[in-house]
Parts: sequence; C-alpha cells; structure tokens
Amino acid sequence: MPDTFFNPQQRATIEAAMARIIPTDETPGAREAGCIDFLDRYLSGLGYIFAKPDGSGFEVLEGRSADAWMQRIEIMRARYVEGIRDLDARAQAHFAADFVALTPDQQDTVLRGVEAGGTGQPTTLTPNDALAGPVSAEPALQQTSTEVELDFLPLLITHTRQGFYADPIYGGNKGQIGWKVIGFPGPASMKDVHTGRYTTLQYFAEGEAEKVKEFHDGL
Repeated sequence: MPDTFFNPQQRATIEAAMARIIPTDETPGAREAGCIDFLDRYLSGLGYIFAKPDGSGFEVLEGRSADAWMQRIEIMRARYVEGIRDLDARAQAHFAADFVALTPDQQDTVLRGVEAGGTGQPTTLTPNDALAGPVSAEPALQQTSTEVELDFLPLLITHTRQGFYADPIYGGNKGQIGWKVIGFPGPASMKDVHTGRYTTLQYFAEGEAEKVKEFHDGL
C-alpha cells in the first residue's frame, strides 16, 4: 500500500498552501520541513498513527481502534479533497488559474477568502488538542475535540504546524528544521527519549524541573 493519499495535483496544491502558512523567509518554512510528506503519509491509512516509543517504527492498529482511526481519516480525506476543489475554484474565479499556479500574493488572497468564508470556529485546535492529533493516546472517536471538527483551512493550519514541529519520525520536520527555527535542540531520535538518554527537564519553568525529578524519584 502506498504511503501517500494525494494525487500529484492535490499534493502540489496543499504544499503550496502550507508554504503560505509557514513561508520561507530568513528561516526555512513548511516546504523545507516537508510538512506535505507528514500530511500525505498521515492520510495514507493506518500505518503512521502512533510511533513506537523506541523509535523502531509504528504501532499496528487493530479492531475498534483501527476502525475509529479509519473513520477519522476518511473524514479528513474528504475535507481535503473538497478544500482543494474550493481553492482551485476561487483561484480560477479571481485569477483564471489553479491555486498552485498563482503568485504568493495571489495565493494569500485566495486563502484570506477561504478564512473569511469560514464558520467562525477557532483557527486551529488548542495546543493540547493539536498535539493530540496523530500522536494522541486516546481513541480517535472518544476525544472531546479532534481534527475532524475543524473546517478545511483550520485543519490545514493545524497539520502544517504539526508537520513542522512533530518528531521527524512522522515524516515532517526534516533535519529537525522546525526545532532549529525555535532554538530547540531536540533528541536525535525517539529512542533517546525512551531510554532516558535525552531529557527536556531543563526546559521546564523555574522550579518545575525539581518537582518532576522529585516525583520520579518517589516512584
């Protein structure tokens, strides 16, 4: 089974839109980070939902969990297909070309039009909910706020951010680009975190590192 969902035209359209959400300027953007690879793999099926803690691959989903995740993915697939169709329709109406062929300023105009025509829901999920996307420990259809509740543009923004900052094992954040942009020296691999060779204690607020250490020492 291929590790992709989008056809070439759809993929190019979403990649172009992602590049306007996190553009390339003095620092790398969504295009360099491979955010499209993160999303394309995520929508491809059930093979890239939960990375194994030791970094050796991905968990195999079965039974009700697999069914719930597949339902969720099908909803997101449909939202993206319709969203791409809408982007091209707006682009053709305003500029007589598909979205991917427009200049960056023209693409921004189309995206602002999509945003203005939205439902008024939050632009993206809250930080905790956003991180509960492809790496959530909760069954997809038991979460109180999930990706499937978002319209196309908020969904795309959420996935662009996830692809930029998630662990590279999920397909984006290539070369840890996203982490480097924000000055975060992340682990070389998930295995380093799993084995305790890497810790984020030093990034806790003052006093919190000691509390966490005391908690673990008491276990």
